[in-house]
Amino acid sequence: MVNATTEDARELFHEEFDEPIYPVTGATSLIPALSNGPMTRFEIGEKSLSAMELSKVLDGHEDFPYEDVDALVDDIVVALEAEGIVSE
Repeated sequence: MVNATTEDARELFHEEFDEPIYPVTGATSLIPALSNGPMTRFEIGEKSLSAMELSKVLDGHEDFPYEDVDALVDDIVVALEAEGIVSE
């Protein structure tokens, strides 16, 4: 299985979450920003995560509110690393 790198994940999530109006105060604030709303899927290497699955991965790693996309993406990448979905 080919794991995606943290850089791949950063690029993907920067593109996806660049649009919400910051600060983002909770996960539900991100849903309107998703390209396909709650039906959005994230292809990370050979792994495919729904928006709901990503929310579960992020649980415990998030630190709302987020003032900008960089802080949000940093926490997403940390969560993905902790779950072994991405690596350096």
